[in-house]
Amino acid sequence: MVRHLTRDPAHFGLLDWMEVETHIMETRTLLDPTGEHEPPVRKQAQRPKALDGLTVGILDIGKARGDVYLNRLDERFAERGIKIKRYAKPTPSRLVATDTKQKMLSEVQAAIIGLAD
Repeated sequence: MVRHLTRDPAHFGLLDWMEVETHIMETRTLLDPTGEHEPPVRKQAQRPKALDGLTVGILDIGKARGDVYLNRLDERFAERGIKIKRYAKPTPSRLVATDTKQKMLSEVQAAIIGLAD
């Protein structure tokens, strides 16, 4: 349940908050658009103890200036001699393509995903 103000309290000329709340609060029910009653449970992958000798994948989700940060990560890993493979989504609003996920699974042992917001 979500409760929110539907109008500015000053609109009613009321000073007492409790009085304002009783006049302008409404209840709405938010529905999950996925239709899931319980989210799927996934086992988290075990993190490597070190990145030395591994190939690390960097996935750019396409947000503005995300590439600047990910490029810097790429540089820092290169300084340490860690091999990097880069991947990208076409736009931030699209899911990672299945073939890109499969490619990452077969080519890298660890991944960094550039999330935003």
